[in-house]
Amino acid sequence: MESLARGLVRLAKGSARPERAGFLQSVTGHFCASHEDEAMVSCGLDQNQFVISDSEFPGSTRILLKRPSFCPIKHLEESQAAALPEALRGRGVDVGVAVILQSVDRRVLLTRRAKNLSIFPNIWVPPGGHMEPDEQLLEAGLRELQEETGLRLEPGGFSWRMLGLWESVYPPMLSRGLPRRHHVVAYLLLLSTESHQQLQMRIKADESEVSAYAWLEPHVLECSAAVEDGAGNTGHVPNNLPATIKATELSGGSAQPTELPTATFLNTAPAAGEDVERVSTGTRFALRLWLDTLAVQDK
Repeated sequence: MESLARGLVRLAKGSARPERAGFLQSVTGHFCASHEDEAMVSCGLDQNQFVISDSEFPGSTRILLKRPSFCPIKHLEESQAAALPEALRGRGVDVGVAVILQSVDRRVLLTRRAKNLSIFPNIWVPPGGHMEPDEQLLEAGLRELQEETGLRLEPGGFSWRMLGLWESVYPPMLSRGLPRRHHVVAYLLLLSTESHQQLQMRIKADESEVSAYAWLEPHVLECSAAVEDGAGNTGHVPNNLPATIKATELSGGSAQPTELPTATFLNTAPAAGEDVERVSTGTRFALRLWLDTLAVQDK
């Protein structure tokens, strides 16, 4: 999730003027106690800056902001912070947008990031990326969806809402190295009026960013969302889930149907050592929020 519009996050408390978030500043920690990892905040764009505040402001949305318990910024020691390059320390916190695309038959599209990407390679995430200057959140989400998958959603063919904010750092754990990227990711829920089969026919994924994609059903996503990262790599598949998941893999310019082990989507982020193919921790956070919306959609 490389960002061109860098350092867009501004933080505010009470009536204070929003100030630029520093790269080494925990955005979530700005709004909660040090032993906590989430807070309800108000957020929105103001003069091309993404403002997060403890108070509502014109055009803002009240939303949940969360970080993982193992967030590197939370646990960074002074000596480690001092070891970071000066240019990185002054970079600020970037803004990303990710799209939870739900088909009318309640499948959700996840993509596997290409292995050669500089951050979170070979990890399953929703389509998403950076915000360009002067973009609105929805504009950025639709643009990234089209750039990565070829899907263009026309006005009237979907509805949308913001799901939540996730504080994302790469590498995701200090055991894998000092932080090199720091984002706040806004997860958007897009409810399409088309089935996943209709949407699938229009997908032309960009192989430079995406190595595979899959439409996952709610019962699989519920199990994946329940996985606790950092607690050990079990990959245990419950009896009520299939052994494999239908997916599409990209290679050499062609897209081929395949089946992937369901365990892949249940892998946890290991506390140490090399990462594994898995669903990202931020994606699991967004999926838990998405699952909460299903009951509302039934009403």
